[in-house]
Amino acid sequence: MTTLLTRDVFLGIAAIPFIYYAIAIFSSLRFFVTTRGKTDRTDDFLPPLSNLKPVRGLDPEAYENFASFCRQDYPDYEILFCVGDTSDPVFPVLERLVRDFPESKIRIVIGSGRIATNDKVAKLARLVEEASHEHLVISDSDVRVEPDYLRKVIAPLANPKIGAVTCFYVPTEESTWVQRLQDVGMVSDFYPGILVAKQLDGVKFALGPTIATTRTRLHAFGGYASIENRPADDLWVGRLIAEQGYEVKLLPYTISTVADFQSLSELFYKRLRWITVMRHMRPWGHLGLIFTLGLPWAIVAVALRPTPRIAASYLGGYLIVRAFLTVMIGSWGLKQRGVWKKLALIPLWDGMATLIWLTSFTRKSIRWRGRDYLMRNGELVPLL
Repeated sequence: MTTLLTRDVFLGIAAIPFIYYAIAIFSSLRFFVTTRGKTDRTDDFLPPLSNLKPVRGLDPEAYENFASFCRQDYPDYEILFCVGDTSDPVFPVLERLVRDFPESKIRIVIGSGRIATNDKVAKLARLVEEASHEHLVISDSDVRVEPDYLRKVIAPLANPKIGAVTCFYVPTEESTWVQRLQDVGMVSDFYPGILVAKQLDGVKFALGPTIATTRTRLHAFGGYASIENRPADDLWVGRLIAEQGYEVKLLPYTISTVADFQSLSELFYKRLRWITVMRHMRPWGHLGLIFTLGLPWAIVAVALRPTPRIAASYLGGYLIVRAFLTVMIGSWGLKQRGVWKKLALIPLWDGMATLIWLTSFTRKSIRWRGRDYLMRNGELVPLL
């Protein structure tokens, strides 16, 4: 009797991920239905703005990424780059950009002038000081955008209740199966989690590839200087602006990013770095991820009761729901092409995501930009 009761309890627990998937489907449907056709007007609110870009090293296709920001359909904006020193391999690319786009207002700032663990955030602190305008658009070096980008992301800030704007990102292209695996992970796992968080608690975060805000909103929490020794600056910026009582707006608009990894191991450690940071920042939320991992629970259910009905209910149900969620967000929500061709990679991603989650509990440090850092009291401490 005890054995049967224990088995039934585990079968009940194994069904919890389906509750999460149902919430994810509802949250995603609600987001895209309510935002579709209700985009902010982009013609009336066009304040002069500064586009801030901290750079380090030479990303793949860096020139084209940077050049896309010089082709914006926007009346008055400047682009500010901050690079560590002139020996950085990206510096000649920036010089070429200045030569090729003489009509653009491009400035290159050398060095952050600060001593901080998080070099990117230290550079952003310098860039905010150097910016000529109140309105700021912060973007990563691997981002590529369309000419309407600045108009789209700055428009919501016309509403004084909105303190920051962020948006989704998709790959420019996928030349390897590892890059397709990453995209499946984003569409089937990362974005559903974001939309569930939005539904349950509002947007209290930002996504690093794009953040639009103002100098005033940043200064109100101490600016980038106050988080220059912390990881996940995008999450902190969104959270600290939301804590001021402002809304962080998530747009149904996508930008493109160029993959900065080539192998499965590089993708694994990139994701492990991110989830290890999340474990330290949100320990209970990180632990709760166990109930979002449908694949291992479906396997547990079938192992406990290997019958056709259980296999169809748990494993079959898992495959159907995961495929539906991925197609809904990727094809219908974000307008990506060929999402259905990558559906077979979902179990592989979920298996890897489970392994990464388990591995994160053994990690006290992360590796970022070729250096190892210890996580201590929410801050990065360099390991010698």
